[in-house]
Amino acid sequence: MLTALRGRGSRVFLSVALLAFFGLLTGLAGFEYWDERELAVAPGQPQTRPEGRITLVVNVPARYLEVLNDGKQYKKYRIAVGRSDTPSPFGEWIVTWKAYHSGDIFGTRFLGLNVPWGGYGIHGTNRPWSIGQFASKGCIRMRNRDIEELFEWVPVGTPVRIEGSRIRIARPLRYTAAGPDVVMLQMRLRRTGYYEGRADGLFSREIEVALKRFQHDKGLKPTGIADRKTLELLGL
Repeated sequence: MLTALRGRGSRVFLSVALLAFFGLLTGLAGFEYWDERELAVAPGQPQTRPEGRITLVVNVPARYLEVLNDGKQYKKYRIAVGRSDTPSPFGEWIVTWKAYHSGDIFGTRFLGLNVPWGGYGIHGTNRPWSIGQFASKGCIRMRNRDIEELFEWVPVGTPVRIEGSRIRIARPLRYTAAGPDVVMLQMRLRRTGYYEGRADGLFSREIEVALKRFQHDKGLKPTGIADRKTLELLGL
């Protein structure tokens, strides 16, 4: 009786193991199908390098990277972006270096950005299931096949605009400050007509002069420091 029960239990275990194995195979096949249909963002997109001037735009809330050709949309890729505790650095950057990788955590290619407060870039990943998620430590992740294509299109010096959500400025900002809050300040000064440069996260002398002009026009002491009163008048 005991031997029969053991034999029946072995057969049940084998059946469950086989079902799990075939379920895994089906799941992997389903993932590949989903990977092609969903992660590619849209079917029928161009496969050849754009002929005009390339600009990259990263939409963090929507989690996609857009390639612009002479200012017009050319292709979109689904991406992974930074988690809430390690957000992607919104602002206006430049691709400053390119590198090949072996397929590790950075995937097979890396495009380095000139973010002044950290080593950020656009790269591949050995975790393709994270694409479409808020999953990284701030970098922009792409499928390896996508970054390999983009790597060949994008020269050093390519502009990269990372668009994110508005953040709260919790400190006075002054000359030599750097960070995403400086990006917010630069964008607001540019919107109000006091600044014409890039939102690169660096509080330069140009920003100091722009702030002094703004403060003078608003009846404040022109210190060139973005204190609480100045930030309030700027709507920040």
